[in-house]
Amino acid sequence: MLILSRKSGESIVIDGRIHLKIVRLEGDVVKVGVVAPPEVPVHRLEVYEEIQRSNQQALTREPAPLPRLPLRKEPGPAVPRVLAGTPKPLSA
Repeated sequence: MLILSRKSGESIVIDGRIHLKIVRLEGDVVKVGVVAPPEVPVHRLEVYEEIQRSNQQALTREPAPLPRLPLRKEPGPAVPRVLAGTPKPLSA
């Protein structure tokens, strides 16, 4: 682990694409600003871990069975019904 000291207003650059800026110090809380390309996901650790857990559960959980639709007793109409208010084609 690399440990760096920064003061409020100072930054760290990662891979030339990700900028971390120390925005403010409030007691023992550090406010950090992150600028990263849109394709780079940025999450707090606890959110990232929850996403990983959910993804793993989705991979291992057995899918729920699909509900069975009731069978129709009568066959449907052979010709589609015309909806009321449907405009008629213009004749030439």
